[in-house]
Amino acid sequence: MAINSGNRPKGRSVRSLRMVWSFATRYPGHIAVAALALLIAAAATSGVPYAFKLIIDKGFAAGAGTRSDIARWFEYLMVLVSIMALATAVRFYFVSWLGERTVADIRLAVHRNMLRMSPGFFEENRPAEITSRITVDTTIIEQVVGTTASVALRNLVTGIACIAILFALAPKLAALMLLGVPLVIGPIVFLGRRVRAVSTRGQDRIADVGTVTSEVLGAMKIVQAFNQQGREASRFGAAVERVFATAKRRIFLRAIMTAVIIFLLFGAIIWIIWQGAIDVAAGRMSGGTIAAFVLYGGLLAGAFGALSEVYGDLLRAAGASDRLAELLTAEPEISAPANPVKLPEPPLGQVTFEHVTFHYPTRRETSALEDFSLTVRPRERLALVGPSGAGKTTIFQLVERFYDPDAGSILLDGVDLKDADPADVRRRIAMVPQETIIFAASARDNLRYGNWDASEDELWQAARDANAEDFLRALPEGLDTYMGEGGARLSGGQRQRIAIARALLRDAPLLLLDEATSALDAESERLVQDALDRLMEQRTTIVIAHRLATVRAADRIVVMDGGRIVEEGTHATLSGRGGLYARLARLQFEDRAA
Repeated sequence: MAINSGNRPKGRSVRSLRMVWSFATRYPGHIAVAALALLIAAAATSGVPYAFKLIIDKGFAAGAGTRSDIARWFEYLMVLVSIMALATAVRFYFVSWLGERTVADIRLAVHRNMLRMSPGFFEENRPAEITSRITVDTTIIEQVVGTTASVALRNLVTGIACIAILFALAPKLAALMLLGVPLVIGPIVFLGRRVRAVSTRGQDRIADVGTVTSEVLGAMKIVQAFNQQGREASRFGAAVERVFATAKRRIFLRAIMTAVIIFLLFGAIIWIIWQGAIDVAAGRMSGGTIAAFVLYGGLLAGAFGALSEVYGDLLRAAGASDRLAELLTAEPEISAPANPVKLPEPPLGQVTFEHVTFHYPTRRETSALEDFSLTVRPRERLALVGPSGAGKTTIFQLVERFYDPDAGSILLDGVDLKDADPADVRRRIAMVPQETIIFAASARDNLRYGNWDASEDELWQAARDANAEDFLRALPEGLDTYMGEGGARLSGGQRQRIAIARALLRDAPLLLLDEATSALDAESERLVQDALDRLMEQRTTIVIAHRLATVRAADRIVVMDGGRIVEEGTHATLSGRGGLYARLARLQFEDRAA
């Protein structure tokens, strides 16, 4: 299933943030404390203008009293300010905590769901874009939950309180002020929709930048070897400029929205104050009342001005929430059935393909396997040979149940893979891929990937059997030595022996081995071959063969072409037939051996 902006439903608004809210509500206690602190801070803020009214009317009026009488009103103001400061600090802490915790939970949930996806999902969706969503989009969510939402609620509560107090102070002026509300709401709704659409496009453009960066940095040797630095710089520059162009559009729209709203708000307030000044001059209103009204009007204008900016942030976060929700709601194409069939004990390691036809999701026009049938007997050593694209690697992918066949069935120890739990199936398989995967972790953790509960003695025994013990002991910190990204601190032969040791620790009855085609020196070749011989002992082994020694030692050789079996036999019998195998043996094996 492909996830992209073209698949998103149109017409969404801040309602898209409901996904974020569902994560935040897991912490009702923190929400309650933050809400209480917010209400107290808003109430204290709303009380400040009224305190100034009392100071002006009671403290500055003629015959206001002694100095202590005047001080009483300033003490009242100081108490309000102290409460406001303390409540604001409490609100900031709990809201910020809630934002960070919510983002952490969303990242965990998205990552957990991605681990459920089959490899086909990552063929159709770029991993770099998914990474961008988990990092960049969640950062936007964190800003909204930890800051923007709090600002919005604070200003909303303050605005409502100000409106109520304004009606209590001067109903006529307050009514005149509310007449301008539609003039403010209209631009917010009209321009807000456009801001959200542009914000979502901006997040897609940022994901494109991440994809280009990841791709180039991961292939830096190739880039430099072919002197393509200039081209890659231009490609990256074009991606960055697309981000900037989209950002300019978003900034332009938000600037217009902010300017229009502030102009309308303060214009209305100035006109209302003008009317109030006329009432003061006529004796219908006190000086303190008009001062308080001005202050409350300023608070109200500031609150709605902030809400206009906040609304733009909320719309941007809604776009990020949409993108994250797509990852959260994605369903794996490969999953365990409701009542999985148990695999028989003890495990045998027998694999059967029955009339299997398969197409890769991104290459539906070409069949990788066509009416393919094959049985691999327990403890048999089977070598797969054929030209590139013959379907050899596809067999491994299907046995691991990374994909399901379009037709036919695949059985492990007599049980159809579709009827079994994929986790149970994979527990019975050890894989050594052609391109060895070394994680950016310690040598210990890379070995333990085969069996995370392996003891220290088991780790060293596997390293010994894989001919990896000597170089592992020579590392600066032994098994705790950091391997670098992709095993950058190891040679090709050392990486292969780490992968073999990992498979030994797996101790599975079925081994899938894709021999590395990279050229090794004679000593490394011998060490790797010795380790492979030990690994294949007493196991059913399916090997994509690239070495003459491997095909000679195989119990049976299956020659594939175009997703079908074209020849089958031993090295001696197939070499004598003069068919595809004999030609491949001359080109691939004898030349390599020479």
